[in-house]
Amino acid sequence: MEQELLFSDLGVSEEILRAVEDMGFTQPSPIQAQSIPYLLEGHDLIGQAQTGTGKTASFAIPIIDQVDESLNKPQALILCPTRELAVQVEGEIVKLTKYKKKIASTCLYGGDSIERQIRDLKKGVQIVVGTPGRVMDHIDRRTLNLQEVSIVVLDEADEMLDMGFREDIETILKSMPEERQTVFFSATMPKPILDLTKKYQQDPKIVKVLRKELTVENITQLYYEVKSPLKIDLITRLINVHHYSLSLIFCNTKRVTDEVTEELVARGIQAEALHGDLSQAQRTKVMNKFRKGHCSVLVATDVAARGIDVDNVEAVFNYDLPLDEENYVHRIGRTGRAGKSGTAINFVTGRRDQGKVRDLEKFIKTSIEKMAPPSVDELLEMKKQQLIKDVYRHLAKEEDNQVYEETIGKMLTEGLSLEQLAIGLVKMQLAPAMKELKEVDFEVDMSSRGRREERGGRRGGRDRDRDRDRDRGGRGEKRGKRPRKDRDAHMERLFLNLGKKDRIRPNDIVGAIAGETGVPGGSIGGIDIFDNFSFVDVPKKDVNHVIKVMNTNTIKGKAVNFEISKG
Repeated sequence: MEQELLFSDLGVSEEILRAVEDMGFTQPSPIQAQSIPYLLEGHDLIGQAQTGTGKTASFAIPIIDQVDESLNKPQALILCPTRELAVQVEGEIVKLTKYKKKIASTCLYGGDSIERQIRDLKKGVQIVVGTPGRVMDHIDRRTLNLQEVSIVVLDEADEMLDMGFREDIETILKSMPEERQTVFFSATMPKPILDLTKKYQQDPKIVKVLRKELTVENITQLYYEVKSPLKIDLITRLINVHHYSLSLIFCNTKRVTDEVTEELVARGIQAEALHGDLSQAQRTKVMNKFRKGHCSVLVATDVAARGIDVDNVEAVFNYDLPLDEENYVHRIGRTGRAGKSGTAINFVTGRRDQGKVRDLEKFIKTSIEKMAPPSVDELLEMKKQQLIKDVYRHLAKEEDNQVYEETIGKMLTEGLSLEQLAIGLVKMQLAPAMKELKEVDFEVDMSSRGRREERGGRRGGRDRDRDRDRDRGGRGEKRGKRPRKDRDAHMERLFLNLGKKDRIRPNDIVGAIAGETGVPGGSIGGIDIFDNFSFVDVPKKDVNHVIKVMNTNTIKGKAVNFEISKG
């Protein structure tokens, strides 16, 4: 029988072994077992693995064991696409350096005090984790010097390229010594990633951990076509019909996560949000409530939900379909655990989402069944059956019924009959379902205007994708310029006070908005850059959020002011 590999077999330091043990691990994951020895030997590396496989420790452990503790200058740089992931990675590094007291790290990302970050850098750190935009800000301010960096890691490199950070990444790579280790970790390896590896790596070792086959026999996978404004109503109805004790709802942005949580709480559902804006103490508190059943619904983003390990999750809702297939596998794998059955429910709005469902089916090699939303009659029937079961269950309990009998007696003496009493109690139980007698129309309207809007949205998506690709190749100063009639329907034009004189490029604007606000880069429309100012089209639903967040941030180290264009 083959002996199981331990962390102690990988050649890591005693301090790391103690830290890993404190974190509850003794055996490395496959990606860790293959990557750590190569990185400790000084090789460049390409690592391909799905989310949740232990990638962070794969590069963090070798980095920690190789930095010079006596040199208080940045020696390792880890680039992440989002501040949530950057915070998570730096948090893991803090845990792993528990017994290496002289090693310090810091996290650089937008939305956080740049003065605090400058103080950390001046104090002296060996490991820097950051988003490309904020790292570029510090390079431009000369508050971050990369001349002592001996290893750079691009974590989730494919997502960084999708967000328009390619030019920033290349600028950062050129700002450090050529003699260094260059490491790419990515869930997928599209051509742009491979081009970068050829350009910036020397004879890299390739580590690929194939995704585990998704165990689907215990997971029922479904999808519902539903209009966006009615998703909350449908979730509420499904939870009420099926009486899910614990369920997870995944959203693609922090803002939507908060909105969904507030709406559910307003409907009487015990829900809690989990995303990157919460402190570690707050996240721990939320997770403890969920594990103990003190809240029945956890609404989370992908990055914040990593590490959730709860066996009794009965349903996973994809409020937003995930951005890639690997995340879908990771999401729905939170249910159907420990031999229990589970349900994965996907919400589909429009033909683009329908296309995503077909792509998911090909990826997981199984079908996702289309369902009709439960009707009010079905809801009432389920409620009736549940009420009958609950009555029998309470009657079967052996306990003192004196208080209950006295209450019934009091009602009878006040003139109520037994029939009236029973009807009143049943009404109290079924009232929430009866409120839905004015049935919500969950059917997606794909006719007339609905079809025209879908065609327009699909065409706009192709334009955005084409123009985004063009800008990443460095051509032109305009990005996705479309006819005004197309933009006016769904987009709002914003003015910003930076232009060509500030060396602003289209992907700087896209990267900053996507990285700081969570608005997907692909949903950002046309960009026009002039000498002293620029214009950018953003979805109308995101306008206020973009203005609020971006007006407290910078682009390329320069304060920026966004406002609705009056032109």
